[in-house]
Amino acid sequence: MMDLRKILHVDMDAFYASIEQRDHPEYRGKPLAVGGQPDKRGAVAAASYEAREFGVHSALPSRIARQRCPSLIFVKPRFEVYKAVSQQIRAIFLDYTDLVEPLSLDEAYLDVTENKLAIPRAVAIAQDIKQRIQQTTKLTASAGVSINKFLAKTASGMNKPDGLTVILPEQASDFVAQLPIEKFHGIGPATATKMKQLEIHRGEELRAWSEADLVARFGKVGRYYYRIARGQDDRPVNPNRIRKSIGSEHSFAEDLTSLTQMRKALVTLAEEVQTRLQKAQRVGYTLTLKVKYANYQQITRSRTVAYPLQTRSDLLPLAETLLTHHVDKGRQVRLLGLTVANLAAASEPMQLPLPGL
Repeated sequence: MMDLRKILHVDMDAFYASIEQRDHPEYRGKPLAVGGQPDKRGAVAAASYEAREFGVHSALPSRIARQRCPSLIFVKPRFEVYKAVSQQIRAIFLDYTDLVEPLSLDEAYLDVTENKLAIPRAVAIAQDIKQRIQQTTKLTASAGVSINKFLAKTASGMNKPDGLTVILPEQASDFVAQLPIEKFHGIGPATATKMKQLEIHRGEELRAWSEADLVARFGKVGRYYYRIARGQDDRPVNPNRIRKSIGSEHSFAEDLTSLTQMRKALVTLAEEVQTRLQKAQRVGYTLTLKVKYANYQQITRSRTVAYPLQTRSDLLPLAETLLTHHVDKGRQVRLLGLTVANLAAASEPMQLPLPGL
């Protein structure tokens, strides 16, 4: 029998909003949103727990957030500050293990099966990390402790804020069986709704489906659903996680109404993507255009090419082609984005398959 791993998932509590409340005492205890101003276009990037009680959450349009919470305080994001705090937290993680896989600025997986301090119990490491984060940053974190990534991440969200939840190996099967389907990491709202229509409300009901039936109903991701319904997840913690795409997007204060305006916006986006690709020393072979119309309907269109994409001159003609062929010219646009995927090292071009082979 394979030895069980000891996996932590550490997730900062309302990270951006908590930093703003830490640095500005006048915001403490009040509903606060980091992100777009209510009198302009934009969306909430993060919400304090006080704001969440009113139904304010990330990605919510600022206008709606203000309607739900008239006393909501809006503050501009300070990403350099958030990155600096994230680096402090990362340094704490690395005192325990080199197997740290960041998912974003505010969360990461850690494999502490073998740790630098030879601490035998993973829960003791989680407690220590939480305490050190609080002492160093004056912020709280929630942690999940279990035998794999799926269970650890699910556990970290169980008792927020400042929570610590442990799922022992012998508890895993019963825990998953009773877990509401919308609480499963990797099952989004749309899929959860579809599952409930199939009378799948909890893990035990998902577990009753065969792998073949789940694949037939949900596609290849059905294999993942089959495994997590049994608490199985053999993905390793990967400290060298390879970025799958690089991109940029802009939400506009006033809707774009002409192709001329959209082409001008694409120039700026292409320059930003070029800068990020060059900084990462990557090229890509697939370009995706994202368009969000004034009514929030969104489309994406992609094109894969046989030559490397990195510079503005590589990206812009392809972006303009996607725009011209696919955007509805009679509709106003509130957001445009460009993303490059199928990434490879700039010095090592990717070998793409020939069409039809």
